[in-house]
Amino acid sequence: MSDDLAIILTAGLLGTAAGLLGPFLVLRRQVLLSDAVSHAVLPGIVIVFLLFGSRAPVPVIIGAAVFAVICVLGIEAIRNTGLVHSDAAIGLVFPTLFALGVLGVTEFAEGVHLDLDSTIYGEIAFTPFRTWEVFGVEVVRSLPLLGAVTALNVLLLALFWKEIKVTTFDPSFARVNGISPVVISRCILVAVAITAVTAFESVGAILVVTMLIVPAATSYLLTVRLLPMVLVSVGIGWISAMGGYSFAISMDASIGGSMGMVAAACFVLALLFAPRYGFVTRALVRARRRSAARKPAEAGT
Repeated sequence: MSDDLAIILTAGLLGTAAGLLGPFLVLRRQVLLSDAVSHAVLPGIVIVFLLFGSRAPVPVIIGAAVFAVICVLGIEAIRNTGLVHSDAAIGLVFPTLFALGVLGVTEFAEGVHLDLDSTIYGEIAFTPFRTWEVFGVEVVRSLPLLGAVTALNVLLLALFWKEIKVTTFDPSFARVNGISPVVISRCILVAVAITAVTAFESVGAILVVTMLIVPAATSYLLTVRLLPMVLVSVGIGWISAMGGYSFAISMDASIGGSMGMVAAACFVLALLFAPRYGFVTRALVRARRRSAARKPAEAGT
């Protein structure tokens, strides 16, 4: 497999896994959760290193995933008290966990290189060099990892589509029909945490947050139904992956940054020209209405 194809497939699989979940974060107003997870996993990385003295990807992912799940469950538990809103709950939990991780580094691992820059910022250009040997065949490590996460997200939506849909739009109706909005919400948040943590080591937190939020926000402007919103979000993820890589190669620029900029460009275009909500579209509609209103008046004179 060529390096170019490995990078594009990695970004595309991330766009798919994130695009399946991102619309629900947007609709549930929990988009800051992905950024919170990117900081809350630090204690898990530190603890794995202290316990096993290892920076191998699988133990690090497991340790980070544990604290990512703790983060989302903590946020959900505080939000469900009804005493604070979702954004405040996020602001309470993730700085606490991040501070815990910083204390762990300074007290027990000072001077040790934990490769935190790669975890937070990442560099998708290095993806082809991170490989596993499977039955004598060298496989790019990010592809089976992100492929498995994508399959799990597809399975989650396929099994619980009705429950996820009704709890997203009408939690009260869901409770009346015996569907627990809390349980469904936690399932989604745990899936988001696992998706984010799995992708951190391959592409970095910044691109993960971008793929979870920007395509979903763009599709929210372009569609009015849930299934098309999810599909459009996945499509924009792939457009960002392929367009961003092409732009980065032609301009000799950062690959991850270019993918993020293509995603942002898609959002700006939707913001301007979306059929229902675009600024330009609404301006044209208002202009046509004013023109239609003037014609009868001019005819009467």
